[in-house]
Amino acid sequence: MQQTILVTGAARGIGRATAELFLSRGWRVGFHDVDGDAAAEAAGDRDGAVHGTLDVRDADGWRAALRDLCGDGPLDVLVNNAGVLASGPFTEIDLDGHRRQVDVNLTGVITGAHEGHPYLRRSRRGLLLNLCSASALYGQPTLATYGATKAAVKSLTEALDIEWRADGVRVRSLLPLFVDTEMVTRDGVRAASVAHLGVRLTAADVAAAAWKVAHERGLPLRGPHRAVGRQTRLMAAASAVSPSWANRLVVARVTR
Repeated sequence: MQQTILVTGAARGIGRATAELFLSRGWRVGFHDVDGDAAAEAAGDRDGAVHGTLDVRDADGWRAALRDLCGDGPLDVLVNNAGVLASGPFTEIDLDGHRRQVDVNLTGVITGAHEGHPYLRRSRRGLLLNLCSASALYGQPTLATYGATKAAVKSLTEALDIEWRADGVRVRSLLPLFVDTEMVTRDGVRAASVAHLGVRLTAADVAAAAWKVAHERGLPLRGPHRAVGRQTRLMAAASAVSPSWANRLVVARVTR
């Protein structure tokens, strides 16, 4: 039976790479994006590709997208990928910029999880996959609100992974460091850590991680988060065992 995945922010970057990968491997894929025309262009007229306009903050939009893609059937994977970023000194970003990050990066994920749950529950092994970030590991200057939204997504992932276990729904997050996408390279990230750490991941790297998570075998003691890339895995491992003062010193140094 053909499996189904819905990807938000699928018009470009990580979302498009993920949708393209699953489509190329025989899945039915929902390319959904706030830019409906770009989502349609990404999906094309290919068999198995469905596209639609979706503002992830809009619950009615979620319901329509899920009905259009799944009908009364199951959804095997939902990828909460859509996100926005405003970087720079905290007080130099206007309040609308801060609110937009919270609305899209957090409220959008919560809304998708809430509306997607009934469809995921119908699958034999549904997966909610949230795009988190290495920024969730420790608060970072010039990425304060963005990191806060990703830390909240990290916490939400942990809670729902336990809560939804009885429903047969897995909840996971991907934590990449900086990825070579328009969000970083075109829009620019005003963070010193980019210069110190570099941009070493591609959208294809994150898509490959999403594919791996969708097909991994369950290990009872393994947590829900998956660091993407060697650099991120090292950072995550170090932050997990280092005292908080050491993590603070490292972050202060790389963001100087």
